[in-house]
Amino acid sequence: MWRASSMSADLGIGLALRAVNERVQQAVARRPQDLPAIQPRLVAVSKTKPVEMVIEAYNHGQRTFGENYVQELLEKASNPKILSSCPDIKWHFIGHLQKQNVNKLMAVPNLSVLETVSSVKLAERVNSSWQKKGSPERLKVMVQVNTSGEDSKHGLPPSEMIALVEHLNAKCPSLEFVGLMTIGRFGHDLSQGPNPDFQIMRNVNSESKVGRSDHFRTHEKAGMKQVLSSRVPVRCCGRCGRSCVKSCRSLPGRWS
Repeated sequence: MWRASSMSADLGIGLALRAVNERVQQAVARRPQDLPAIQPRLVAVSKTKPVEMVIEAYNHGQRTFGENYVQELLEKASNPKILSSCPDIKWHFIGHLQKQNVNKLMAVPNLSVLETVSSVKLAERVNSSWQKKGSPERLKVMVQVNTSGEDSKHGLPPSEMIALVEHLNAKCPSLEFVGLMTIGRFGHDLSQGPNPDFQIMRNVNSESKVGRSDHFRTHEKAGMKQVLSSRVPVRCCGRCGRSCVKSCRSLPGRWS
């Protein structure tokens, strides 16, 4: 993710959040007219950050936070200070999920979205674990797609995406498929055109019947990187009805 150089580490969280949101809105105003007019959601990536910083961001209006590691997320989300001070907090798990950690992740209070489902076996394990939890709500999940083809990135190939989406919808009743997530190559020069990794995501969506269904409308989250200024830190994903922007380095205290 982009490391902020123009935003001082001394800037308070409230002002930093406002600055990031203003950049997002400016970028949204510049997006191509053929893209849906959907308001992005900011996901503040809070890995390694103390509980006090999360609470401060929450008090300034931030409600959605992302974590990469299951144990850290469980400890942070279960912290009595978080539970008492942040009743409406929503947690996204954005890291690679190993099957042996599924039950631990399902125990996270206020878990809202799992963004990194990348196989049928993982989907079935998550579905079974969420069923056993007995939650009245389905767990929102995204399918992670490796559009760049890099070995360093997780996710399934674009050619296998539709089959996994269909499996989620048909065989995983405790899960609600809400979109796609991908992380494209960094450093693409937007003056040369849209990032091809995000174009792959859009093309797969437009060519599939799944992409036209009411419950599956893909809006690249950092596929928005071809729309957002390159100075706004983002990861790519799609979410039903709303795009998301993940921010890490723009928040003070090396928020990442």
